[in-house]
Amino acid sequence: MPELPEVEGLARFLDERTRGRTVVAADVAAVAALKTHDPPVSSLVGAAVRGWTRRGKWLVLGTDGPVLAVHLARGGWVRWREDAPTTPVRPRLGGSSRGAALALRLRFDDGAGADVTEAGTRKRLAVHVVHAAEDVEAIRTLGVEPLSEAFTPAVLAELMRGRNQQIKGLLRDQHAVAGIGNAYSDEILHAARLSPFALTRSFDAAGVAALHTAVVGTLAAAVDAATGRPAAELKDAKRRGMHVHGRTGEACPECGDVVREVSFADRSLQYCATCQTGGQVLADRRMSRLLR
Repeated sequence: MPELPEVEGLARFLDERTRGRTVVAADVAAVAALKTHDPPVSSLVGAAVRGWTRRGKWLVLGTDGPVLAVHLARGGWVRWREDAPTTPVRPRLGGSSRGAALALRLRFDDGAGADVTEAGTRKRLAVHVVHAAEDVEAIRTLGVEPLSEAFTPAVLAELMRGRNQQIKGLLRDQHAVAGIGNAYSDEILHAARLSPFALTRSFDAAGVAALHTAVVGTLAAAVDAATGRPAAELKDAKRRGMHVHGRTGEACPECGDVVREVSFADRSLQYCATCQTGGQVLADRRMSRLLR
């Protein structure tokens, strides 16, 4: 799933290439991905691009007309085309193709374009055309941006005191902290040497400060790695930067212990027992259910 660093990289890449250009075509291919009808998608045609930004995991195109907000969900991405096709896009109502199926195509007055695609069978990509980004409830209710000045140790401590849950769950909660998902929460907790199951109210001031440092440092480094890269390279850059996420069975780069995994119904987390849990191996929830 694209998270804050990759979406930030996409926003900067698209902003550099399209700011000041005019949208000459906006074609929806996946009808189910379009979540709004007023303003219509056609109202983007003729609009001048004011810029692309990121809000949490949302990619936002601002124009002198409506706003386009896209949530890439788990399998969404943007493919940049220097010479975009001009043939009409045929809308489809559904489909279960595992390949990267076209959902939305934007074409600009210089002939270039951006294809919003979604891979996999579970189609969750969301496209909104609105008057302002805050018209999308999921954007309006986002939590604090972790790379903003508003994200202080005191703010993080307040969030952690306000609920008693596993710290990984808090980091992934978009209403609490915007933009962090499964992958970067694994990386942050590894950097902070914390168990993903540590309870939020168990942290003292030093623990909160260490977690805050890990959040900011991990995300800032990932954004730096993404900045300036073409859209086509951002996914590979993310994978190369991971220390534990997606590296089950490999050696931890910090201590050399094996990276372990806990599996759930629709996702998994990775961690290093030596670095994060004092050597304790966490129970794999999936295997526990099978052994009952």
